[in-house]
Amino acid sequence: MRLLVVEDDPELVSYVRSDLVRAGFAVDVADNGIDAEHLGNTEPYDAVVLDLGLPQKPGMEVLEAWRTAGNRVPVIVLTARDAWYERVDGFKAGADDYLGKPFHIEELIARIRALIYRRHGRTSHKIETRCLRLDEDVQQVEVGDVTHQLTGTEFRLLRYMMLNSGRILSKTHLSEHVYDQDSERDSNLIEVYIRRLREKIGTQMILTKRGQGYIFNDPSV
Repeated sequence: MRLLVVEDDPELVSYVRSDLVRAGFAVDVADNGIDAEHLGNTEPYDAVVLDLGLPQKPGMEVLEAWRTAGNRVPVIVLTARDAWYERVDGFKAGADDYLGKPFHIEELIARIRALIYRRHGRTSHKIETRCLRLDEDVQQVEVGDVTHQLTGTEFRLLRYMMLNSGRILSKTHLSEHVYDQDSERDSNLIEVYIRRLREKIGTQMILTKRGQGYIFNDPSV
């Protein structure tokens, strides 16, 4: 899963980004409203963490511009403002959730996961099938009675595929959701990680659709 964090406080960005990466997200950062609006409209983010007090263009205007353009990316607004009517204005502008500053990173991660789960039509916060259970906290996959540790890329890839079970996903599409903006997005590397995942979870769980991409193949997801 790929996130955009929009925040102009470099100290806050530093620790939030590092914790989100450890939690298994690919993270891009924008420190002003102009760049944020552009990135949000041109990159396929799974969720956005948006501060309101931004230079160049306020966060509320960025959010309104996204919604006007038809961009429905889930957005969590960060704000130090406590007035209830400002929160109402934010929800009217299209915010999906609010989190006041200061906050605990664990709560932010939980809210991000909840937004992503809802976007994929899930009522449970567990990512599991009849055969597999993916543990987000320790980035492991349980296959029956066997547990496999996953690398960061393996984890991001498997989580995205499980959440999109039944959909054909091209290598380009997968790379856009597994890597951040600064990573070298060689879609051929996806083949390498798919092979590694098959070695851990079985060859029949991820099928190849020739000329199209891959599909996670478990009907119980």
